[in-house]
Amino acid sequence: MKLDHLGSEYVVIGENIHTTRIVQRRGKRVDTSKNGDEAVVYTKADGERRRLPIPEDVKKTQDYDEGRIKHVKIAVQAAMSGHGDAADVGLDYIHRLVERQEEAGADFLDLNVDEISLKPAQQQEAMAWLVKTVGAMTDLPLSVDSSNVEVIEAGLEVYGTTRQRPMLNSASLERIDSLAPAAKYKARVVVTAAGETGMPDGTEERVANASRMVETALDMGIPPGDIFIDPLVFPISVDKVFGLHCLDAIRELRGKFGADVHITGGMSNVSFGVPARKMINDVFVILAVEAGADSGIVDPVSSGLNEVFGLDRESLPYRLAEDVLLGKDEHCAKYIRAWRQGELGNIGLPPRKKRKRK
Repeated sequence: MKLDHLGSEYVVIGENIHTTRIVQRRGKRVDTSKNGDEAVVYTKADGERRRLPIPEDVKKTQDYDEGRIKHVKIAVQAAMSGHGDAADVGLDYIHRLVERQEEAGADFLDLNVDEISLKPAQQQEAMAWLVKTVGAMTDLPLSVDSSNVEVIEAGLEVYGTTRQRPMLNSASLERIDSLAPAAKYKARVVVTAAGETGMPDGTEERVANASRMVETALDMGIPPGDIFIDPLVFPISVDKVFGLHCLDAIRELRGKFGADVHITGGMSNVSFGVPARKMINDVFVILAVEAGADSGIVDPVSSGLNEVFGLDRESLPYRLAEDVLLGKDEHCAKYIRAWRQGELGNIGLPPRKKRKRK
């Protein structure tokens, strides 16, 4: 999509069709009818309000007991069952997720079914089904995302050759064999900064690991423009320097590989464990772009990127979030205190101009 404030392109990899996604059981997205039936509510494009029923087996899970509803998982399982109204609603729910991300300017739709089952065969079946199903709903290219290479291949095998080329999300040194299907299916590929045995420690390891992946991909004939580097975004609540490590890695990788490659990442990972996450996420996107990122695995619906880049950088919420991300707020203490005192709110956007009375 084109970022109006920057006059440049930003590749949006929409992350909403993941079976990991949750809504809060006590939140506004979940409704209980008079007879006690619970459902996830959603609104169709024409304004019609609909309900995705929460099955009884879901109510027996730990997630449910702890107040989390994996709504995408429910929709996919219902739609795949092919039985009656529940399947129709599940399919309609997935279609609405697709429509909303299209409307919000997504360039790719990221599909992940890892939470469907613990059995790889069932994950592969679900991925193949989801790729074919979502592919029939949109002209947008799809990003096939999994922690299992075989699941990714199951999606790429059914992707087809008449559509825009897919994306493989992701390949790393710990599963470098993921690059082979990317080359085979001529897919764009997200390469991460993970090491051979675990996550990177600091900027230097990020750059070294990601560089090895880029160079291997290039050696396999994958064009630079098809490579998306993910330096790995870690939660700032765990260590105040995690934001700096990622931003510094983005700068170094951009300097090393130039403008031909893309730099992306799961931007919302940065805010895990912090309240008022949206402000943290939005400010991090801005800082990442300024460091050299030109893409993000983001929720384009909740964070309209043109609005994000219109944030008032002098506002208190912005300055507090920036301090968190730049390691200036130990344990996010000032940010959390402001949240508790109600100082974050919905401010941070430029103030609306008052209309002159005639």
